Amino acid sequence: MTHILPPAEELRLLDAELWQLDRRRAQLLARRAWLVAALKPRPTQPAPVTSPRPETSAPGVQNLLLLLGGVLLTIAAMVFTLVSWGEMGIAGRGLVLGTVTLAALAAPLPLVKRGLRSTAESVAGLGLALTVLDAYALYVLSFAGTGAAGFTAVASALLAGLWTAYGLLPRATELRLPLPAALAAAQLPLFFWALSSSADSYGITAALLLTAGFDTAVALRVTAGPVRVVAAVGAYGLGSSGALAAGWLSWTATGPSAATRAAALVLLAAAVALGAAWHGGLGKGHAVGLAVASGLLTVAALGSAVRPAVPDVWTVPVHLACGIALLAAVRVHRIPEPVRNGLAWSSVAVQGLAALWALPLVAITLLGPVAWASRAWSGAPANARAAVTVDLPWPPDTATAPLVLVAVAAVLALAVRGTDRRPRALTGALMLGWAAALTVPAVLELPYTTGLLALGALTAVVLASPYGQPAATVLALVTSAGLSFTALASQTATLTTFSVLTVFFAAVSRRLTSVTAPAALSYATALACATGVAAGWQPQHTALLVLTVPVAAALIAPRVSARVPMERIPMEVTGAVAALLALALAATDLPMLALVLALCGVIAAGTAIRPDRRPVGYVAAVLFVLATWVRLAAWDVGIPEAYTIPVTVPALVIGFLRLRRDPLTSSWTAFGPGLAATFLPSLAAAWSDPHWTRPLLLGLAALSLTLLGAGYNLRAPLLLGGAVLTLDALHELAPYIVQVTDALPRWVLPALAGLLLLALGATYEQRLRDARKMRDFLGSLH
Repeated sequence: MTHILPPAEELRLLDAELWQLDRRRAQLLARRAWLVAALKPRPTQPAPVTSPRPETSAPGVQNLLLLLGGVLLTIAAMVFTLVSWGEMGIAGRGLVLGTVTLAALAAPLPLVKRGLRSTAESVAGLGLALTVLDAYALYVLSFAGTGAAGFTAVASALLAGLWTAYGLLPRATELRLPLPAALAAAQLPLFFWALSSSADSYGITAALLLTAGFDTAVALRVTAGPVRVVAAVGAYGLGSSGALAAGWLSWTATGPSAATRAAALVLLAAAVALGAAWHGGLGKGHAVGLAVASGLLTVAALGSAVRPAVPDVWTVPVHLACGIALLAAVRVHRIPEPVRNGLAWSSVAVQGLAALWALPLVAITLLGPVAWASRAWSGAPANARAAVTVDLPWPPDTATAPLVLVAVAAVLALAVRGTDRRPRALTGALMLGWAAALTVPAVLELPYTTGLLALGALTAVVLASPYGQPAATVLALVTSAGLSFTALASQTATLTTFSVLTVFFAAVSRRLTSVTAPAALSYATALACATGVAAGWQPQHTALLVLTVPVAAALIAPRVSARVPMERIPMEVTGAVAALLALALAATDLPMLALVLALCGVIAAGTAIRPDRRPVGYVAAVLFVLATWVRLAAWDVGIPEAYTIPVTVPALVIGFLRLRRDPLTSSWTAFGPGLAATFLPSLAAAWSDPHWTRPLLLGLAALSLTLLGAGYNLRAPLLLGGAVLTLDALHELAPYIVQVTDALPRWVLPALAGLLLLALGATYEQRLRDARKMRDFLGSLH
């Protein structure tokens, strides 16, 4: 039956359907409007046009045009003056140049008033150039017969005054060109006046320095930027040139008069630099730099003035005295602080240069005796200077080097007080004093023995110094080394020196154990070698005497303070080096080498008794084994077991102790190395032994080892013994196997190989079949 809805329900459904239709219609209309709009052609908008960026700025173009215009006008004026001058009369020439010059100088004033400053600068530059052309024209017309240098001096002075007056006019003060140009022109009068008056090098240098002083005064007093820049350039340029010229004149001066004149010029340069530094208008860095230059120039001036009156050997001390005198200015508080600092630095520079001058002499004194190592015991030299100049020449005029070094050391010790730099200053003073004392015997040409005593005393004094540690200790060691090389010239001096140094460093080892004790052991080693050579012993016999040094090191090292265990290491290292030297001396004699190795092993074993040196026991074991091997080689023993059993027995004992202490240790770790050390060489020897005794004994030993490994469940003895036993048996059966192989027909081996391959294939096929059956069975379970 058809179900008819009630009217109210049917009306509700109709309204809902109509609402859905209206909403869908609105969506379709909106979509249609979008599509219509999208299909309509859109008018294309032109791309925005960007104005091109100018490559030059307007002020730049303006200045360039004005500059080019001024240059062209100046060139035209020069051409007119130089080329077309002769086509006009005197009145015309004067009228033209005067009119053009006045117009060029007067035009900038109204231009500045109207605000055309750049144009005014260009026209003013033209006017200044025209004044130079006027001066040239005046010289050609009226002063052609006079000297060009003199006229240039007068003309440049007049132009400087004229341009200065022009630049100070009310409207012209806004121009930046006249005053710097006037100052630039002022650089020429004195120089060209000196040239015109036929002045020598001193006069020309004085003109340069006076001009530099004038520029310095202008730079310090004028505030205008362009003028100050020109003044600074002139001051630095002419001042540097004048100072260098004065220094050269001072260096090449040959007589008192020339030296005095040159010194006066150098002092003038120093005064200019000092005046600039004293003025407060410069920065601190500039003031300090100028004060340093002033101090150095003052020292050079005073030294050069005195130099002709003293011998050449006193040249450096005189300059050093002048440099030290500069330190007096540091105490004067009226002097500005930058000036005081600069003078102090100049004094430091002078002292440093003086110390560097003495450095070659110190190097020769220290390194020259090394040449005695190749001339040992060839005879004592005549004096201490001959002892240090075996292969090196003595530098001339260095007799005052110790005095220079002592003076610098005294300044360091006395001038630096109450600051953090005091310890470093004392260290430097100690080093300089040591260098001076080191060179005194050679400088004074003291007798050879006296020189040795002086070096020994210097070693003791420097080592006992309470200041400058650890540098003092290093200096003492260096001095003792130089003393040792110097003493090699004579046998008696060598033995005595090494003995004294050994005793001395051993006596002072309570205070500086880590340094002096190794030094004592080193000199004891040298003494032992020298004693053996002096006694005529062979090197292998001298080795036994050298071994006393490692014995002493092993006995003394435990007594060193336990609070500083690192102090023992240098002693033990020195003892080890001495032991190596003993081995090297005994290397040519096998029985003696074996003895020395055994004694070294005893020393190492004794050292290993200490709890902190247990690992040395391994070294002792190695030394004992090496001693055994060397002894066997000396006896011409060729049995390998004689060499390997001494290694195997201690290794097995150590492995047993380790396994007992740690049951989890592998048998390969415990017994593998020891067993392999004997069995592998024995197996190699058995394979090459034609007799039956060695293979039989090796087989019995391998069988016993295999049974022990099986009985105690140890893998290493079991496998190693079994492998050796198998290889040994194969070695014994090898001849018979070869005979059987030769007796069989040749087709037997291919047949056996084919049967083996067939058996392997059948086995493989059977396993595949079993796998398929298992797969089917598992599949049937589902």
